Parts: sequence; structure tokens; C-alpha cells
Amino acid sequence: MITSFKPVIVALDFPNLKQALALADKLDPTECRVKVGKELFTGEGPESVRALVTRGFEVFLDLKFHDIPNTVASACRSAADLGCWMLNVHAAGGRTMMEAACGALMDNPDRPLLIGVTVLTSLDDVALGETGVSGSSEEQVYRLARLAVDAGLDGAVCSPQEVSVLRGQMGTDFTLVTPGVRPPGSTFDDQIRIATPSAAIAMGANYLVIGRPITRAPLPNEALLAINEACMSTYRDSIGQEE
Repeated sequence: MITSFKPVIVALDFPNLKQALALADKLDPTECRVKVGKELFTGEGPESVRALVTRGFEVFLDLKFHDIPNTVASACRSAADLGCWMLNVHAAGGRTMMEAACGALMDNPDRPLLIGVTVLTSLDDVALGETGVSGSSEEQVYRLARLAVDAGLDGAVCSPQEVSVLRGQMGTDFTLVTPGVRPPGSTFDDQIRIATPSAAIAMGANYLVIGRPITRAPLPNEALLAINEACMSTYRDSIGQEE
């Protein structure tokens, strides 16, 4: 497994495998990981993961499973068999569902990381309230992250705005994955709760999901390397402060 510091997960949000691989072939797999989400997986199926693994990428399969426990367990088992490095479930599916997902991966010798999605970064307090959730989005994130810990998951997905508190509450072994990350000067697109890559790392994020600022850049790998450099500088500063 590649163990160098590479926090960026490039979101390959494309409608077909040809376009996804064309972009992936412009990236260095030692400098990033990649995400396969619903759009690409729905269009191309498991081959989208296999093709990227063959090219040397560690793949985050972002399908956000949310169903009855047995169905989610079976889906997680099949996802792990594809060779993905990380996969996720919706923490809102509840403790029993998440425990079933964990149980389905226990016997896999190459067990992927299993993380729980808390509150989507496109939701603010008003939108969340419309779904019947009382309290703020931050409170819901903390509630679901704690449930994920109790169920045995490896980490959680949250916006950059919740990272520092979760890191303090969950400790250093809990993996925090943050979408809603935008380099300085980028557009917000459909994200609401956002931060820059350096800020997210400084707050304690392990992995940053970044799509359009890299995939739509004239030189995608150069855009990736610039983000990595900024993140590494911040990471080194944080290590120095701890020492």
C-alpha cells in the first residue's frame, strides 16, 4: 500500500469510464487517491473501480449505502471484493446498519476503511430542518459521528467546519474525510460549508475530496501538486508545533 502523505482524493465525477480514465491518466497515483461516485459507478459499474485499481490508484468508493442492515452488509462485502481502499455508508442508517457493515468486512484480509457520512456539505441548518432534524447541522454531525464510533466505523465524512471539534472529541485514530474543499480563488459550486485545503488540514482532516478544481484545471496534475504542496507545508507546521 502507498503510505506517503497524500491527503487529496480526486473526485472522478464523470458519466463514463473513458472520460474518467482520460483524467486519471493525467494524475500520478503516488500523489493522490481517487473517488468513484454514483455517476460513474451507475454508468460503468464495477469495472470503473477495477480499471483504476489496475492503474495503481487507491479507490474511495463513494456510494453512501443506506438501507436495511442485511442489504448494506452485502453491498459492503461486494464493494470490498472490488479492491477499493475505502467505502462509506450513511450514518443516519443507524447503529444496527453500521454494525452489520463492519461485520461484513471483518474477514476480508484487505479490509477497506469504512466511514460514515454525517451531514452533506450541501445542507445548511434550514435545509436540514426541512428533513425533520432539529438543532444545527454541526450538532447533527457530532451526533452521527459519535454513533459511527460506537458502531465500530473507522471514521466519518464531515465538512471542514466540523473537523476541529471532531478531532478533539474522537482522537487521532478516527479518520476524517472532508468534501467541500476549495483552493483559494475557486468557485463554491454547490457546496455551502467549505474551507481551503490548507485550512482543512490545519483543523485535523486526514483526507480531502476535491473534484472540479483539479479535474477542470488546464493541467490537472499541476493543480494537484500545488494543493499537495500547500497541504504538506501546513502539515509540517502542525508537526513542528506538536514537537
